[in-house]
Amino acid sequence: MGDFFQNGTIATLHDFGSRTTAELEAELKLFSAYRPMEIILPCLFSELEGDALPNIVEEIACTDYLNHVVVGLDRADRDQYEYAYEFFTRLKQPFSMLWNDGPRLKALQHELEDKGLGPTEAGKGRNVWYCIGMINARGKADAVGLHDCDVLTYDRRLLARLLYPVANPNFSFEFCKGYYPRVADGKMNGRVNRLLVGPLLMALERVLGPNEYLSFMRGFRYLLAGEFSFRRSLIPELRIPSDWGLEVGILSEMQRNQASARICQVDLANSYDHKHQPLSPEDRSAGLSRMSIDITKVLFRKLATKGHCFGQDTFRTIKATYYRQALDMAAFYQSDAELNGLTYDIDSEERAIEMFAENIMRAGDAFTYVPMETPFIPAWARINSAIPDMAFRLRQAVEADNQDQRDRLASRRRVA
Repeated sequence: MGDFFQNGTIATLHDFGSRTTAELEAELKLFSAYRPMEIILPCLFSELEGDALPNIVEEIACTDYLNHVVVGLDRADRDQYEYAYEFFTRLKQPFSMLWNDGPRLKALQHELEDKGLGPTEAGKGRNVWYCIGMINARGKADAVGLHDCDVLTYDRRLLARLLYPVANPNFSFEFCKGYYPRVADGKMNGRVNRLLVGPLLMALERVLGPNEYLSFMRGFRYLLAGEFSFRRSLIPELRIPSDWGLEVGILSEMQRNQASARICQVDLANSYDHKHQPLSPEDRSAGLSRMSIDITKVLFRKLATKGHCFGQDTFRTIKATYYRQALDMAAFYQSDAELNGLTYDIDSEERAIEMFAENIMRAGDAFTYVPMETPFIPAWARINSAIPDMAFRLRQAVEADNQDQRDRLASRRRVA
């Protein structure tokens, strides 16, 4: 059972275990008449062959309040796309699948690149950006949810609780972030959130002084959760980062554009486990090493827009302050783990902290020496201004791809 603590910055909606999933879904079905709901599933083709996504699709298929499902499919050739489309026909809801590597969407990508407006890097950020563009082009959703496709502990209660705060017409929330405990296989997970983001935000406050942005970010119980929901009205002005800083970047956009009273976080699950990234201390372009650099750069860039000046002395001070704070936090986590009967490898935790500390300096160097870097993909409002029919053509391309697959499946069934 959750506590009832409120941080005073944003609303925290707990799970006291006092309502069943069926009760939540019955209300969502009622709300759907007022606020149609859609869900975004950004996935890699490889996830169709894993343990998580088949269960996610089965759970979503059991719901009756979703208006539509939008699937973003990355790293798939034609045969894989055809397989993926048939895979998602297990859904009982209508769905659209974006074949991001298909010729129609690639043609739109090239056109955007020619005008300097396209996402420059493949990955989850680009996938999500196209998916929200499709949601906006369809124009039929009012409440939109998004979650990862590698959640091994997924059940449909997570989806119901994720959408409820922005779907309930009696609530004023326009953006909702999920949170949950990262405990699985008898140990604590979520190293980047626990050992980098939390201590780094504390260190930044100590070095730079308190400010609204850092207070806002520290108000989230799981800053890097990939699950959030929002009102469709936010899409035109929403800028999506193209790198590993997706979650931090979106929260930064919310802090800039929305009143904190319109933002909440919700307890989604008693347990949560998904695919784990390797630490990759030997390769800064992969795994948690790259993730830590990208996240730290997002924070530095955002603070610079608030008027904070950074130099090598500042970065060294932030690193030293972070390192001491992170070691203290590791001791706290060790005590917490032992009290709850979890294993805790203090050596591997401190090795991660050492790598994160080094990467704070690397992020500082990247921020200093590439000052014109613009990791955000342009907002759809800018795209529509530069290419007024781009959203329509995106929808047209997706629907043409999907119709081809429906015709293929119908032809195959007739032959059978």
